Amino acid sequence: MVVSVKVTIFAICYVTNYRNFMKQFFKMTLATICGIIIFMVLMGLFFVISLVGILASDSASTKVRDNSVFVIKLSGTVSERSEAGTPFDAILGMGDMSAMGLDDLVSAIRKAKDNENVKGIYLEGGTVSFDAPATAQQLRDALKDFKKSGKWIMAYADQYMQASYYVASVADSVFLNAEGMVDFKGLGGKGQYYKGLYDKLGIKYLVAKVGKYKSAVEQNTLTGMSDYDREQRAAYLNGIWQYWLKEIGESRKVNPEQLNQLANDSVMMLAVSKDYIAAKLIDKVLYPEEIKSAIQKRLKLDKDDDIPQLTLSEMLNVKSKKNKDGEKIAVYYAYGNIVDSESMDLLMGGGHSIVGKSTAEDLRKLAEDDDVKAVVFRVNSGGGSAVASEQIRHAIKLIKAKKPVVVSMGGLAASGGYWISSPANYIFAEPTTITGSIGIFGLIPNFSGLVQDKLGVTFDGVTTNKYTDFENDLVLGKNTDDVMSHMQTYINRGYQSFLDIVSEGRGMKPDQVDSIAQGRVWLATDAIKIKLVDKLGSLDDAVKKAAELAKLKEYHTASYPGQGNWMDQFLSTEKKGSYLDGELRSVLGDLYQPLMEIRNDLKNNSYIQAKLLDDVRVK
Repeated sequence: MVVSVKVTIFAICYVTNYRNFMKQFFKMTLATICGIIIFMVLMGLFFVISLVGILASDSASTKVRDNSVFVIKLSGTVSERSEAGTPFDAILGMGDMSAMGLDDLVSAIRKAKDNENVKGIYLEGGTVSFDAPATAQQLRDALKDFKKSGKWIMAYADQYMQASYYVASVADSVFLNAEGMVDFKGLGGKGQYYKGLYDKLGIKYLVAKVGKYKSAVEQNTLTGMSDYDREQRAAYLNGIWQYWLKEIGESRKVNPEQLNQLANDSVMMLAVSKDYIAAKLIDKVLYPEEIKSAIQKRLKLDKDDDIPQLTLSEMLNVKSKKNKDGEKIAVYYAYGNIVDSESMDLLMGGGHSIVGKSTAEDLRKLAEDDDVKAVVFRVNSGGGSAVASEQIRHAIKLIKAKKPVVVSMGGLAASGGYWISSPANYIFAEPTTITGSIGIFGLIPNFSGLVQDKLGVTFDGVTTNKYTDFENDLVLGKNTDDVMSHMQTYINRGYQSFLDIVSEGRGMKPDQVDSIAQGRVWLATDAIKIKLVDKLGSLDDAVKKAAELAKLKEYHTASYPGQGNWMDQFLSTEKKGSYLDGELRSVLGDLYQPLMEIRNDLKNNSYIQAKLLDDVRVK
């Protein structure tokens, strides 16, 4: 009887549990199926919207009303080239937010210049960060060129950060909020040095390098700036600052020496209503509603009339007068860190990267493309992997054997960025381009003090040869003197190769290159004197030179590589950061970059680095 009851209870429990299991199973299955269906519907919707957007971009354009004003908001970040957005950006009005490409800004300004219905540009200053001083300079140059059309530019801000004021100072009228401020104090600042932190953690960096000015290792190995690094930074920062003072002085009709004195006297403490105007930094103080009246007056509109406005995304969709006739000149954009593989993009701290293998393949295709008569190689990079840099340089040589190659340097073309530029037929740089840094290094973290001494973790194993496990030996502090001696020999050979590469490309003797190399960073205005650069000029100048070398009378340009659409980016897992990465950046703040460097050091298989480790952003 007892057994029967137990069996019955067991059977009831079994049936009940089975039913609950099946119920949960079907519930989860149904939820999964619903999720898949919803995902497919959303993807289908995205596809339709994307297709409509593509068709619309080919057949339609922004209609520009008479008396229109092109509005440029100087906020967010400005880098070399815009990245692909989603189809929803335009719908939600997000096309002008956060990140802007210099290429888009320059293109839109030129369209505004050529369109007779656009009467002027309104610049609204804000907190903007440029990836390099030369990026701000090129934007300002485009605005200066816009004024040649006889059209006006008006600028207004609640507060001008230094870089946004530099750009806005080109305007015919510069206005400021009644309680606003102009940040005008000069360039430079203090960087972080992490040796003290690493000492406490038990981490030591092993260094092999060539170049007394090669300061990329100093953040991890010193507690302060070396004399050599101080010398080169002072040279290029003062050079950029003097150029900015000259440009601002010409636009505001103020002596550059007076402007420099204002910076020394802490212009931020000036009384807005009187001193800013007296110093000629601004023309007038206005409240927000008054700037609208000022523009209406300029357009000869009544107070009740709306001002026809064009955003950046709308201006880009205006039909261009750009000539498509003649032969094709390819403009290839290479910007960001130079890395060995696509998987390194995220490890290098996010953002766009120059991937050695894929970039070299792109360039080889341009070499084989008979429709492309010349190539302009647009470089904006502080370098990176020497292995990847050499792949790209070799591909540039393949192009040069068949057609002219002209380099246009953007904000940075230093270290690996110069390596890949050196074989070109001709090199242009912007006046505030930072270049040179001909030197290489190897930087390997030694975690023995942390892992073994502090955490008590030990390692043991069997190897067949002395250097079988040398990577882990270095990280764990074994045979370091012996291995680093070999590493230094390896680096020495790499540096000599760098000298030979520049020597070949620039028509100089290796000893001549060595005398201006040693890892030293040069401002383009100085680099031209030592033959690292042929001429100061813009991307347009580089295109004209390429046409001249290819003996082309009529030509048009095409940009490469093709920018991946939003779907490519959505589906890609290798080249995008994550929400976690964003949270890490937010939480760690200034510690984010050095920690990403440690992670890179552990995962990057390219020991030789031709890289300028320096934040040259300006705000």
